[in-house]
Amino acid sequence: MARIELATQISTAANEIFVFFVPQRMPLWYGAEMNAHFEVQAGAPDFAVGQKVRITGKLQRHDVALTVVVTAYEWEQHLEWQFQDSYGVRGMQRWDLQPEASETKVIMRDEYVMPTTPGKILDRLITSRAVKLRDQSWLDRLKRFAERPEK
Repeated sequence: MARIELATQISTAANEIFVFFVPQRMPLWYGAEMNAHFEVQAGAPDFAVGQKVRITGKLQRHDVALTVVVTAYEWEQHLEWQFQDSYGVRGMQRWDLQPEASETKVIMRDEYVMPTTPGKILDRLITSRAVKLRDQSWLDRLKRFAERPEK
C-alpha cells in the first residue's frame, strides 16, 4: 500500500478554506488537470457521511472515473473518502484542517493499493512519485484559491 502525506500552511481561517470542500467548488482545485465533474448522490449540495460521489474526467486521451464513498465529514475540520477508480485502484483520501493563529494547516493523506503485481511494481518505480506531485499541485491550487485577495 502506498501512503502519501503532504501539508501546507494557508494564510486564512479554516472556514475560508473549507468553502472549497463542497461538490460544486472542489473541481476548481481537485482534479482540475482532468476537468473533473462531480456527480453527488441525490444531487446533494454538500458532502455527507455515507454518500456516494462519482468523479469523472479525461486525462490526456483517457477517460477517468472514480467512485468515492464519504467516510468522514465535519465542516471546517476534515473530509475523508474511500475510493475505487475505473482501473481497480482502491484507497482513501483525507484532508484535515488545523487552525494555527492566523493560518490553517491543511494535511492531505492519500493511501492506495494497485490491483496487480505489475501495477505494484510500477507504483514503486513511477506512479507514487507522480501521485505525490499531483497531490502537491492540488494543495497548491487550493492555497491559491483560498488566499486570493478580496477585490
